[in-house]
Amino acid sequence: SCLQLGLERFHGVCILGFNSAEWFIADIGAILAGGFAVGIYTTNSPEACHYVAENCSANVLVVENHKQLQKILEIQHKLPHLKAIIQYGEELKEKRPNLYSWSEFMDLGKDVPDTQLREIIESQKPNQCCTLIYTSGTTGQPKGVMLSHDNLTWTASAAGRFIMLTDAKEKQELVVSYLPLSHIAAQMSDIWSAMTFGVQVFFAQPDALKGTLADTLREVRPTAFLGVPRVWEKMEEKMKSIGAKSSALRRKVASWAKGVGLQTNLKRMNGYSEVPVNFRLARHLVYKKVRKAIGLDRCTKCYTGAAPITRETLEFFLSLNIPVFELYGMSESSGPHTISLPHAFKLTSCGKEVKGCRTLIHKPDGDGIGEICFSGRHIFMGYLNMEEKTKEAIDEDGWLHSGDLGKHDKDGFLYITGRIKELIITAGGENVPPVPIEDAVKDAVPIISNAMLVGDKAKFLAMLLTLKCNVDVESGEPGDDLTPEAVEYCQKLGSKATKVSEIISSKDKAVYAAIQKGISAVNEGAVSNAQKVQKWVLLEKDFSLFGGELGPTMKLKRAVVAQKYKDQIAQFYADVDTPT
Repeated sequence: SCLQLGLERFHGVCILGFNSAEWFIADIGAILAGGFAVGIYTTNSPEACHYVAENCSANVLVVENHKQLQKILEIQHKLPHLKAIIQYGEELKEKRPNLYSWSEFMDLGKDVPDTQLREIIESQKPNQCCTLIYTSGTTGQPKGVMLSHDNLTWTASAAGRFIMLTDAKEKQELVVSYLPLSHIAAQMSDIWSAMTFGVQVFFAQPDALKGTLADTLREVRPTAFLGVPRVWEKMEEKMKSIGAKSSALRRKVASWAKGVGLQTNLKRMNGYSEVPVNFRLARHLVYKKVRKAIGLDRCTKCYTGAAPITRETLEFFLSLNIPVFELYGMSESSGPHTISLPHAFKLTSCGKEVKGCRTLIHKPDGDGIGEICFSGRHIFMGYLNMEEKTKEAIDEDGWLHSGDLGKHDKDGFLYITGRIKELIITAGGENVPPVPIEDAVKDAVPIISNAMLVGDKAKFLAMLLTLKCNVDVESGEPGDDLTPEAVEYCQKLGSKATKVSEIISSKDKAVYAAIQKGISAVNEGAVSNAQKVQKWVLLEKDFSLFGGELGPTMKLKRAVVAQKYKDQIAQFYADVDTPT
């Protein structure tokens, strides 16, 4: 059907919609027909959609529904290569030239002889580009990451073998597809590895990340599950709020089981294999029930990636005997580079290199921390039509520079310590990685949802803070009402607040004192005076995808936040004196 529409060699087929069978079919069809498979984030604005479609000279656009179609119709006149639009998720509301429903699109290919398709497939080479992944540009415009056939097939096979996915001939694995397929993580796990090992794929509801994912997991009971940190955090919050409502006895039992679970699993991590009696009892009383309640009772491979996860969340799940394994990589490495395994995992480490992948720590400092560089068959071809940017990413020796800082421990486990670009360099020349300090503050003050450290080129560090609040399920916009857990926390402090605005407008004494107390405690453990948080401010709205402060995988977009709240940041440094 793509060929019938006139898809030309190395032109894009852009897919804009939530995960579905049609998404997979359009993606693989585009590749076999000699084009590029190109996913576009469903949250993109019409302008952002135009940038991608124009950049890959798209001949065909596949959209899910009327809402996504509207974005394309708005920019259609600026896409000279575009030949057709296909809508798959719902019936067409209007007839237009070159606009097809899915069934009309499928019928188009009936008259194209198989020989024509076979010739095109035969002519393709392993080292040619077949997929473009557009990196969500936290700096500047997104770049089209060119992945070859070999990048995809080699990585799918190597990573799948590494995490010991079972081939369907022996026993079929089950996964839920819900993370954006325009992102490499979901594409590698849901399409390429799944195809390589014959995994059964279930599609979640489009509002999965707004709350229905839990129901889908209980229904499917997957054997492998990949969540971005925000997914695990939401699960943790939900479980804690349910736990807080149960009887005193149940809470006591749960708390005992969690202590046993954490201790046993930490010992296991360090090589002790015996299973104590109390652990077996806890498994029977608590862990099995918890797993069943969240649909992970068959899941032996729980993974997290795409952004940093806090130690607190990892320990929470570990205490319930659900080890969440961290993996690390980037679009430019076809997804994974290092992966943690049940028999080889350490809390807060991203694991070891997938077999066939190599790591170089570039220019390590005294602590062995340097830039993490990758090499292997998973390294991308380059950025589409951006030779300069490609040269910045891949050096003369073929090493891909990740922009991340990290180190290996004595056992070869990789730890990410921060990003080169997000390092705050104070006026005094002190290099401060912000994430550990932000995580420590969130840990110390449970009511805090997001924290962002500022202080680049400044005399001291300060922090923007947001509170945990309810989010509008439809729009994803954070509201003013505190979450039930946050309200409960305020009550414990002796505050009657139920809204963010109430706390800020009255400068709620109890809450402000608790936040200051938490920050002071974090400062106690600071590496040096320069790494202490001297001032902070509460913002009226939590960060969100809706507000632009978070990217599609819920990564903090520091530059956006710094721009959006520049007045509040300027206020920190308006007084001449450095606070003591």
